Amino acid sequence: MKQVKEYIDNELSKLDRGIVATPNEDYLLQFTEANNGSNDYLLMQMAKNYGYKLALLNVNDEIYKQDKPLIKL
Repeated sequence: MKQVKEYIDNELSKLDRGIVATPNEDYLLQFTEANNGSNDYLLMQMAKNYGYKLALLNVNDEIYKQDKPLIKL
C-alpha cells in the first residue's frame, strides 16, 4: 500500500509542474468561456490533466478512507 501512496503523491506533484498546468474547475470554465473556439488543443489537454487529477484524488481517498475527502464532486 505504501507504494501506491507514493505513486499517487508522485503523480499529483507532476501535474502542477508540467508544460500544461493542471487547472481547477473554475479556471477551466473561465478559459472555456474566454477562448471563443481558439486554443482548443490547450483546453483539451487541461481538461485531461484535470480529469487525471480528480481520478488520482478519488482513488487516494478511497484507498485511505480519509475523514475529509480531498475533493468533492
